[in-house]
Amino acid sequence: MNQESEMKMEKVVITGLGVVAPNGNGLTAYEQALRQGVSGIRQHEHLAAAKFACQVGGIPQGIDEIKHNYLSDESLLAMNDAMVFGAIAAIECWRDAGLPEPGEETDWNTAAIIGTGISGLDTIGEKLVPLTDAGKVRRLGSTIVEQVMASSASANIGGLLGLGGQVTTNSSACTTGTEAVANGYHMIKQGLSQRVLVGGTEGASKYSWAGFDAMRVLARGYNDDPESASRPMSASAVGFVPGSGAGFLMLESLSSAQARGARIYAEVLGADVNCGGQRNGGSITFPNPVGVQRCIKTALKRADIKPEQVDLINGHLTATMADPYEIKNWQAALGCEASDLPLINSTKSMIGHGLGAAGGMECVASVLQLAKGFVHGSLNCKDLHQDIEPYAGSVVHETKTIDAQILAKSSFGFGDVNACVLFKKY
Repeated sequence: MNQESEMKMEKVVITGLGVVAPNGNGLTAYEQALRQGVSGIRQHEHLAAAKFACQVGGIPQGIDEIKHNYLSDESLLAMNDAMVFGAIAAIECWRDAGLPEPGEETDWNTAAIIGTGISGLDTIGEKLVPLTDAGKVRRLGSTIVEQVMASSASANIGGLLGLGGQVTTNSSACTTGTEAVANGYHMIKQGLSQRVLVGGTEGASKYSWAGFDAMRVLARGYNDDPESASRPMSASAVGFVPGSGAGFLMLESLSSAQARGARIYAEVLGADVNCGGQRNGGSITFPNPVGVQRCIKTALKRADIKPEQVDLINGHLTATMADPYEIKNWQAALGCEASDLPLINSTKSMIGHGLGAAGGMECVASVLQLAKGFVHGSLNCKDLHQDIEPYAGSVVHETKTIDAQILAKSSFGFGDVNACVLFKKY
């Protein structure tokens, strides 16, 4: 067997995690919040001032107090929210993986795929457009481009960590973070890199969220009760709660992880990313069910596991009309009776929908659950949607201790795009 074939057979493992989330910054705080069902959703005055119908959102708290522990004052001058959230989570992930503090040398063995959905709109809305329209271009400063380019977060992280592999940005709407994990997995399987930092980051700008409010897909009627606003799988769901933050995983070939004695959280067994082509009922905003089911089935095939081996599902589950369809697609893809659907939960019930960062934060939650032997509950769904009632025994309401071996993580996004990743406890 030649060296290339051996590399393609490499197992891909997770050696580091990093997170900045609305309900907890850092792994310890995030895990505790997941276990205890702590919501990070709050009412925000800047949304009220902009006359949003939905004035609640998930925004990481206490960032101004901790960002100076990670970043210099000079570097912060050239960063917007998405860059700051991403930088902190990336540094946390790097350290959690037990890698040496970045020095003067380039790390040629580590790549990065840093996803984002609508990054940089805060800088564009608050600075670029107003100053340009006012004829004050000279006041934009020398760092404006690095804050508004689509690859701002990945470029920033590549420099902070001294990465020498491919450093790039992916963007596929709400599938972005999970797609980054899938793409990084394939990079390692193909022998293109020993390690890949993967995930997503998203800022909390009103400019990023305004379009969704205009579409009337954000949660309305809970401005005075923000922790009840995100209601995945619920009969009283009224739309998703916008969220923000960052979540990253350090993917690594098993041989590399073992050679340096790294702690291993889980293995990535397989993954698939596809598009439903906006056919068969699919559209820019709604998934083609055949595409969703094919994505799940292909991920299972690549992982070489049977549907009945899946113990947990961390769903996309946004608290919109799509939730019942998502669960029905899982049942169809797994070929099981409604009563036999694996346990399923929604991290968005606690943090809202982080758009391009959603998959990253939720993949971190997924791996923590596998590695630490628990499954977190979903908030605000005691009143299950009538079409989800047949699956009631699978919906997790309160955190449980469980020795699960395989978790399936899914994400679906505008454009009829889908992603599914299968994690196995190591």
